[in-house]
Amino acid sequence: MIKIHLDHLEFFAYHGLFEEERMLGSEFLVDICIHYQPSQKIIRSINETIDYTVVYDLLEQRMKIPTNLLETIATEFCHQLMDTFPTIQMVEFGIKKLNPPIQKLVGSVGVSIQLKRSEL
Repeated sequence: MIKIHLDHLEFFAYHGLFEEERMLGSEFLVDICIHYQPSQKIIRSINETIDYTVVYDLLEQRMKIPTNLLETIATEFCHQLMDTFPTIQMVEFGIKKLNPPIQKLVGSVGVSIQLKRSEL
């Protein structure tokens, strides 16, 4: 089993329940860990692995779609990765909204998901 990590990916997007969030936008941090079983014992080609540039491009496109809930982004994106890459066995995905519009809160809020192919 191999794990591919994409850590601390920064996005500015318009996700949230409140109209203000959808108008002003916010900063988000995303972490992804992809577990997959390679078809070769020694990987010598990008075609034998999960191309993290493709993963990033898919995420970048998903982050452009305003969404009410972080849970929706997390679950939809994990399913999209599983559909795109059949060798993925599990995806761990976390997303944080930095500086959410909550009075007196200093920090971030977020969700994480761990989705196994066997659970689909």
